[in-house]
Amino acid sequence: MTCCLPPPDFIEAAAGPIRRGPSDDEIRMASRDIGKGMRQTDLSVPAVHCGGCIQTIEKALNALEGVDSARVNLSTKRVAIHWPDGSTLPPMVETLVGLGYEPHLYETEDSQKDRTLPGLIRALAVAAFASMNIMMLSGSVWSGADGATRDILHWICAGLTLPALLYSGRVFYRSAWNAISHGRTNMDVPITIGIALAFALSLYDTIHSGHEVYYDATVSLIFFLLIGRTLDHVMRERARTAVKGLARLAPRGALVLGDNGAPEYLPLREIVPGMTILLAAGERVPVDAVVLSGASDLDRSLISGESLPVAAEAGTRLEAGVLNLTGPLTIRAEAGERDSTLAQMVRLMEVAESGRNRYRRIADRAAELYSPVVHLAAFAAFLFWMAFNGDLHNAVTVAIAVLIITCPCALGLAVPMVQVVAARRLFDAGIMVKDGSALERLAEVDSVVFDKTGTLTQGAPQLLDLGDIAPETLAQAAALAAHSRHPYSQAVTRAGSDLTTMPGFTEISELPGFGVEALLGADRYRLGRADWALSAADSAGGTVLSRNGVELARFAFADGLRSGARKAVTALGEAGLAVEIVSGDTRAAVAAVAEELQIADSAGGVLPGGKADRIAALRTGGRKVLMVGDGLNDAPALMAAHASMAPSGAADVGRSAADFVFLHDDLSAVPLALAVARDAGRLVRQNFALSALYNAIALPIAIAGYVNPFIAAIAMSLSSIVVVLNALRLGWSGYRFYRWPLHQPAVAARP
Repeated sequence: MTCCLPPPDFIEAAAGPIRRGPSDDEIRMASRDIGKGMRQTDLSVPAVHCGGCIQTIEKALNALEGVDSARVNLSTKRVAIHWPDGSTLPPMVETLVGLGYEPHLYETEDSQKDRTLPGLIRALAVAAFASMNIMMLSGSVWSGADGATRDILHWICAGLTLPALLYSGRVFYRSAWNAISHGRTNMDVPITIGIALAFALSLYDTIHSGHEVYYDATVSLIFFLLIGRTLDHVMRERARTAVKGLARLAPRGALVLGDNGAPEYLPLREIVPGMTILLAAGERVPVDAVVLSGASDLDRSLISGESLPVAAEAGTRLEAGVLNLTGPLTIRAEAGERDSTLAQMVRLMEVAESGRNRYRRIADRAAELYSPVVHLAAFAAFLFWMAFNGDLHNAVTVAIAVLIITCPCALGLAVPMVQVVAARRLFDAGIMVKDGSALERLAEVDSVVFDKTGTLTQGAPQLLDLGDIAPETLAQAAALAAHSRHPYSQAVTRAGSDLTTMPGFTEISELPGFGVEALLGADRYRLGRADWALSAADSAGGTVLSRNGVELARFAFADGLRSGARKAVTALGEAGLAVEIVSGDTRAAVAAVAEELQIADSAGGVLPGGKADRIAALRTGGRKVLMVGDGLNDAPALMAAHASMAPSGAADVGRSAADFVFLHDDLSAVPLALAVARDAGRLVRQNFALSALYNAIALPIAIAGYVNPFIAAIAMSLSSIVVVLNALRLGWSGYRFYRWPLHQPAVAARP
């Protein structure tokens, strides 16, 4: 089996081996505890391609001291190595490299690197270098160089223009050809024609020792356009599809019991229905499953938005992404990765995203009107001068000047420059924006739909009536609660965090679904459900602290409002926006928050698909909706809305689906983002007006033959500078997050 012979280049030089593959520290960090004192390391081995490779690798690794077992998966090209925890790391990487199979740390997610931006930056660098040097050499010609000296300088400029023309200009040529080949036009078509004609005319004049060439105009044109194109790409790239982020919500794999009863960590995509999975407290459910044994509390807020934990026992069905809080569970997989609840969310989000992607940006709409006008003007100028004096060279020169002076540099910078400045202003305020179209869409909204749990509220229960609980009693409860992951226990722990004296409990244990108990001397303390902690029947329920079955304190909890919620909702209402709550939490909990915030419209118990349906109904009624939510159950609605926001504490999918993410807890980020977006829209319209005014003045002058391509390039550059300076005006005086009008956003001094 010759295919399994190791490649010859694995043999190292006599000077000593060069380390290849991940370091020992990286391997230790990436390895996982699989129980019984063993760890598992997963390595990707791309060179594995047949049964002989498997046999070679497994034989070599199993022979290493410290390796308990090694198994190669041919379909995933993965080798799983088990080795004792705490022992010296076996030389697994060196062994694989020595066999000719260079390993890498195994990753389950595809790379999402931006491959376009580096190319744009390189093209911009080449154009900048060429433009700088051509301008320097052109200065000598302008200073009076003549004859052979002038011709030599022109040829040098031609040589410097070629890299920018052939390498940097490809960005526009590809776009123009794609448009023409499909029977349409775009802004890159006149750009390409102008660049090609300016260089061709300049080369013709260079060959015939002409006095004027326009290499500087050609390269400057490419340079300024690439600046706008790069800024625009940076903003668009932030809007990468949220569907790809869904995998980050689920664990990368799970601890599965094999046929021999030994646990093994398997990647998520290798888990199939029927497998038995060991789910520890604090882990998320990898795939839809059913509980076989064990008892615990579940945090289902990512699925339903419900803030209260739900008890789980044998027979309970679990959705992928649910968080196991308090106790270990043994579960049976009921679906694979592709058929889980998360996969259904993907399908909902894909439908919503396809609708959002149909939104046409302002610059795209302007391009449809701009390109035909420019082509027609240049062609009309050419025909006019041919008819007027019959001079082909002069007619072509005027046509090129028209194409350059009306070049959409200012138009190309009008939108992305404002959006970059707006993104910076929002970032300074703790708000991240994904792309420019999100700013445009946000400026158009007239309705706001809020989720409740984790959005209008903090998403975590808070202990009430602290003043009614004695410090000694609170210290006892906090000491017990510190040993539990239950949300109520964490609330008690936070409430007692400032107490310095804590009792010394012994024999502390947690009973999943009931609470925590411990001994303090001869007394038995319990913190948890009243019917479990108290010896006498208790019909009131709730959470209590007891000593020997006698109640010491009763605790009440509530999910408090997020900071700034009242002011934000008030500001939105005063601005004329319709505000409502749509949540998966109970109807009673939603109604209570709506009443507290004076929001007239609210709906509780809504499933993820129902939220998206509500957004669709509002859209059908002519509304443009801003959705503000944080959970997995909000992701389809976030994608379906005209614009969307999420707090930084949201689920990964919620953050990925949202157009904006605010990094602080204050909900005033919502009206603030709306104010910035509307100001940005105003400046974009101003920039378009400035561009139109510039073209209205410059175009007749160019058609009349009063400017050559070089002067046209200078005028084009000045128009671009004006647009940039106007964009920098955004938010100079700061913003107030309240009392900004709907149609004329006010800029006021900072409070």
